[in-house]
Amino acid sequence: MKPLRTRRGGRRDRRRDAAATREALLEAGAELFADRGYDGVPVWTIAAKAGVNKAMISYHFGGKRKLYRAIVDVTFSEIVSRVEALAESARPVPELLRQLVGDVADLATQRYPHFCRMMLREVLAGGTRLEPALVAQPARVLAAVQRIVARGVRDGSLRRVDPLLTHLGLVGSLVFFFATDRFRARVLAVRHPGVPPPDPAAYVRHVQDLIAHGLVRQGAAARRLPSPSSSGSAGALQRRENHR
Repeated sequence: MKPLRTRRGGRRDRRRDAAATREALLEAGAELFADRGYDGVPVWTIAAKAGVNKAMISYHFGGKRKLYRAIVDVTFSEIVSRVEALAESARPVPELLRQLVGDVADLATQRYPHFCRMMLREVLAGGTRLEPALVAQPARVLAAVQRIVARGVRDGSLRRVDPLLTHLGLVGSLVFFFATDRFRARVLAVRHPGVPPPDPAAYVRHVQDLIAHGLVRQGAAARRLPSPSSSGSAGALQRRENHR
């Protein structure tokens, strides 16, 4: 017979179970919304994948739409936190941009592996399911990247590039790369059987090299940048790939 829980211990267990249920619903919802789109996911399929009663969606989030928004909010909150911290750093701008690329890749492959596909669907739909407070979060990411790039232009470490276009070129290419991995593998299987899809870590290094050779002003390269294969999020991503 199991020992009786104290009232306080039971309350802690209930809180722990509630947190686990909420996390399971966030993970299940993100994967299903990414695969099928918002309208293609009934509430019961989310609950079934999470292993909970469908009433838990209303209990924890207030319904399917609010669960969807919670997924976006949780993910963007971490992205905003990381990018705004970079924007406040006094480190050299080319180094910050390399770190930005590595951080986005880390979030897209490890922390929130379904988010890029989910957001690509939302973007193509015009962002109609996102309330203004959520739309403000990618705007904060954009503003932070613009501040980083503008500082690099001012201090001469970057060429006179457009901050907005630089943001779109760096972040946009990463989101598209990670959102289209399944389609890319299918195309390669048909067109070039036996050719493996591009390695994510290799793509991250490629984008980081574009920063060094496309954005950094000639002559400013004297400020040596850390090797992407041995430091930062790209290095961690490469190590995780090697252990698979």
